[in-house]
Amino acid sequence: MTMLRSQTVFIAGSIAISRLQPAVCERIASVVERDMAVVVGDADGADTAIQRVLADHEARSVTVYCSGDEPRNNVGGWPVENIYPDAPPGTRRWFTAKDIAMAEAADYGLMIWDSRSTGTLTNVIELLGQTKTSVVFVNKASEFLTISDLDGLDRLVAVMSISAREKAEQKMRLSERIGALRHRQGALAF
Repeated sequence: MTMLRSQTVFIAGSIAISRLQPAVCERIASVVERDMAVVVGDADGADTAIQRVLADHEARSVTVYCSGDEPRNNVGGWPVENIYPDAPPGTRRWFTAKDIAMAEAADYGLMIWDSRSTGTLTNVIELLGQTKTSVVFVNKASEFLTISDLDGLDRLVAVMSISAREKAEQKMRLSERIGALRHRQGALAF
């Protein structure tokens, strides 16, 4: 008899968010109650707040991902997955490498987003590019959006301010990334 593998959830959020709203804490508690595996980053802000909620609920199946040797935060003393990027330490590429690894390890994403963070938005796009669904809590609207296709991504991006979109264009080439997803999805349709 084969054992079914537990589903894995990549939980992350904007570094600017240090306190999670009750609806997010309830969703994380549900993940723990369902005994789903969790991959989480080691950054300050949302990552550390997520780790606190996981620890409060005595989550056991948690892996903390970090770039380099030591995680910046590991509230629960969980196992660590060290990622050694081919990028200078401390750069955007250095930290993004662990996010890509978490997206690859996960079946789903649960993201807490401030409607500005390009890191969190990149995670959603990375998961979507791997045909994985994300549930995104939009902090300023206090609502969850399910992103399982390009229409969902368009709805998510629509909540961004003009200045946040401009920043996303500069930092992550947002339109280009969405265009690449559209092109790939169109190619798969044939």
